[in-house]
Amino acid sequence: MSANESEFQKIYDAFQPKIIRYLTHFIGESEAEDLTQETFVKVHQALENFRDEAQLSTWIYRIATNTALDRLRSPSFQRVAQPSLSESLDETGIADKVICTEEKKPLIEQQLIREEMNECIRGYIEKLPESYRTVLVLSEWEGLRNNEIAEILGVTLNTVKIRLHRAKSKLKEELETHCEFYWVEEMPCSVR
Repeated sequence: MSANESEFQKIYDAFQPKIIRYLTHFIGESEAEDLTQETFVKVHQALENFRDEAQLSTWIYRIATNTALDRLRSPSFQRVAQPSLSESLDETGIADKVICTEEKKPLIEQQLIREEMNECIRGYIEKLPESYRTVLVLSEWEGLRNNEIAEILGVTLNTVKIRLHRAKSKLKEELETHCEFYWVEEMPCSVR
């Protein structure tokens, strides 16, 4: 294995799980695996031209984002045929992360209520315009800083801040209007 192949393999091993998770949140599980492979083909092809002007992670996320946006905009992509985001997220999704503060598990009723709330949230995230959904997913699910998001998307830091604020405001408005939330007393676990 050449040095270049070895370097690529390390990059692939480090970033593949992150990119597939990101693309699953952004475009859906049915497309995420293919887009992840397409992203890493592009990374492999362009790796020798990578000039360290950006962080490696930022560069890879930018390739993944552009690959996903290209797919979303392609005439062959049928949004209706895609499973909803709520169907595609699993225990790796932020809305499904359960943090227990005690040893006991939540009651079945609490789990069902939490699942219903999470499904409603995911449904409205999926309906956000792609520019809002992109910054929200990169910020909240991927944990990237605003300046990293700006670099990935090729926009200004202020644009990222504005889009993120508008995405959160729009999401909050939709959730307050359309999702029924239950606050269960003495819930031993909280959803992040």
